[in-house]
Amino acid sequence: MLTEPRAGRLAAWGNALLAGLVSPDDAVVAVVGEDAVHRVEGLPGEPGPVGLTLALGRLRALGVGGLRVALPAPGHPLGLSGPPEFNARALEAEEAVVCHGAALGLVPEVFEAGSAGDVHVEVTWHCLPVREAPPADVPSLGEAERELAEALREATAVLSRLDVAGSGPVAEAAIDAYRARAERGRELLAPGYPPRAVRVLELAQRVGLLVSLATENGHGGAVSASEMAARGDALRPVERTARRALVAAYNAYMEERERG
Repeated sequence: MLTEPRAGRLAAWGNALLAGLVSPDDAVVAVVGEDAVHRVEGLPGEPGPVGLTLALGRLRALGVGGLRVALPAPGHPLGLSGPPEFNARALEAEEAVVCHGAALGLVPEVFEAGSAGDVHVEVTWHCLPVREAPPADVPSLGEAERELAEALREATAVLSRLDVAGSGPVAEAAIDAYRARAERGRELLAPGYPPRAVRVLELAQRVGLLVSLATENGHGGAVSASEMAARGDALRPVERTARRALVAAYNAYMEERERG
């Protein structure tokens, strides 16, 4: 969880655009980020893939008033509501956007194009039918913030107890990348989001960083298979809490809107 989900960017800036808080050009630039181009295929009324600007305008014309994020993982359909076909695509991508106001969802497919040394990333969002039902296991922003505080303490304790590798060039580079993102954190959530959502997003990223360091940077002091299994068992609920909090942060716009 060291990278920002594309679904998060699309939902955040798409919500700001739908609310009239940013221009279409600014929203698309923010969503695309460092990718080369984003297209949407399967959009009702469009025979082929279209650009993101046209797609967002078409979604608004179809009655979409807001966007939610789903970040599912095996055994945890976080943010999904069905049907099975959409859930399966979202689970494969590990992320999706669900529209509010029209029974549609968007799942990204990422392609690398170009020659060696000049590779660029293209994204196709597949527009698919969704079931209009409450999303699975999504906490409120307040619940997510309380759960995260405990998860951060748990993650720190687990890493210390299992002597996880937390130094060296790989770990230092990951921490530097996190700090750089934190400096521009208020840009990650678009206009219209409450400050509390930014706090929850940043804390969720911090917890996710700790979990990623534990699982990606060697075995640390957990040299036996049983110790490695114990680390995984201990960190799995922490990672799940961080993902739930990310979804709560990106969905905070819709949460506030529904409250009136």
